[in-house]
Amino acid sequence: MSDEKVKTISGGKLIPADLSPGVVAKKIGMTSYFEQNGLVTPVTVLKVLPAVIIDKKSKASHGYDAVVVGYGNVKDKKLKKPASGFFKKLGVEPLNKVKEFRVGQDYNHDLSVLDVSIFNEGQFVDVAGVSIGKGFAGVMKRHNFRGLEASHGVSISHRSHGSTGQRQDPGKVFKGKKMAGHMGCDNVTLQNLKIVKIDLENSLLMIKGSVPGFKGGELVITNARKKLNIS
Repeated sequence: MSDEKVKTISGGKLIPADLSPGVVAKKIGMTSYFEQNGLVTPVTVLKVLPAVIIDKKSKASHGYDAVVVGYGNVKDKKLKKPASGFFKKLGVEPLNKVKEFRVGQDYNHDLSVLDVSIFNEGQFVDVAGVSIGKGFAGVMKRHNFRGLEASHGVSISHRSHGSTGQRQDPGKVFKGKKMAGHMGCDNVTLQNLKIVKIDLENSLLMIKGSVPGFKGGELVITNARKKLNIS
């Protein structure tokens, strides 16, 4: 495998860029990052939550290679019996949430904790999360309709969507028609976002541009699938 298709993680082992684990982060907010040449870059600050690898899955036993990570402390009495038994079976302390990441066959399983150190400055990542909920929205806001004419003769329906169906044939409104309705709260993934700065001491990532979700929301950060990362 060429050097352009691999990425170096802590431990010095090379793994495929699209088959390495990710991290879970909490969105802090947006700010401006001033570079040494005076260029100002809008960035989103993310607080990476250290995750502990609690289980591993192999292709021989499960059909694919993956690591199971847990993050966030929680008391055992707060868990339901199935969750409590799951952690007791693995022999680990109870954790608030569990997530699974696919990895490559050559992944360095010696790592026990996934934190901000698995990324490099200048690297491209994919950020997935739940978008901000907008509630019930009309077609102009939800689908960018231009609305009806605002001239004389048009009743108070300037922001309406207009006709929605046909005549007797087919005599129905097709599914998927763009109409007013619930907007937001969707699973969104933004790809090829650049890591501008990494704060190892405070476990912070500064990513160029905006990311999905509200302040305080959790996001999943993984290596970019459609852009090569050259270490």
